[in-house]
Amino acid sequence: MKNIYKILIAFVGVLAVSCNADDVDNRTVLTAIAGPEFKTPLSGKQYILDENDASKVAETFVWSAAEYDQNVVVNYTVLIDKKGGDFSAPVNLGTITNATELAVTVKTLNQAAIELGAIPDQAAQFDVKVISDVSKGLAMTSKMPITVTVTPYTGRLTYDFVDWYLVGDATVSGWDNNKGNQPMFRSGTSASDYKFTGFFKKGAFKVISKLGSWVPMLGKADATKMAPRNTDADADPASFEIAADGFYTFSMNTETLEYTLVAFDASAKATYTTVGIIGSSTPKGWDASTAMKQSTFDAHMWSLGVTALIEGEAKFRANDAWDVSWGGKTAFSGGGTGDNIPVGKSKYLIYFNDLDGSYLLIPNQE
Repeated sequence: MKNIYKILIAFVGVLAVSCNADDVDNRTVLTAIAGPEFKTPLSGKQYILDENDASKVAETFVWSAAEYDQNVVVNYTVLIDKKGGDFSAPVNLGTITNATELAVTVKTLNQAAIELGAIPDQAAQFDVKVISDVSKGLAMTSKMPITVTVTPYTGRLTYDFVDWYLVGDATVSGWDNNKGNQPMFRSGTSASDYKFTGFFKKGAFKVISKLGSWVPMLGKADATKMAPRNTDADADPASFEIAADGFYTFSMNTETLEYTLVAFDASAKATYTTVGIIGSSTPKGWDASTAMKQSTFDAHMWSLGVTALIEGEAKFRANDAWDVSWGGKTAFSGGGTGDNIPVGKSKYLIYFNDLDGSYLLIPNQE
């Protein structure tokens, strides 16, 4: 009997293997028939882009549907590369599913041209192609890319603000006017209001707006008013005086030329070992902070050198955790709220003050 059972088990096993092999042989194989091809635009189309039209549609790319021998979900991706490029490092203009047209905005096309090496205000040629792809991985590419001409604009952020920096032996840079000078933190709601709360040494200081230059400059006129120096021919104003090492708040208004300089009690403020910037605009997204550099002159001041940020949001937080964090409602400068800071795509010099949550993001777009 045991031998009979062994024979039956072996027979069933062979049958099962045979059935599985038949299933593999008989399964449906997807076949690609024809790839997508552009209908519009045609090669030779020219685009002269205007930053005032950034949110408008520059072009709606339309193509024929890719053909497969079965009903499948098809993804289409429109890619652009410099003319003659091999599309090994193209820019993706957009992806869409089960549709044969894609609207591309002026801003998207402009940014793609800039990223591919175009010079602002100069016409350059680019190749564009469309790729179809299905879940089974069977991709097809348009046989011939179309060639278009794009004249981009600079793509720079509009930054209509003046930045002011501390200079003097009471400050981190001494009397050097271009040596890591501490910037004033501008109000997020008033472009003429500036404030700095932090450490000053016993000594004197003034305020300059162009690193490496002594004009324009602001100094002391009296106990409440500042004196400007707008040209090299103007007389040097008096310095603001710090009587003793300590923390102070210096506030000023560049329109009224009024200022205040008062002592600040920092004794109850925590000193952090780590502060970083985090958010969808930052290199690590919301997953991890990008660490900032702590000042050796004032442990509450943090900065980052030229840092690329994308369009999105950001916040600052301590100790790589969320129990202590800071935000703001306004781009470039502000602070004092828990909101996510709006950020436009650019490279920035970034400054943060953990005493009051003030931040300053200065576009560095050279």
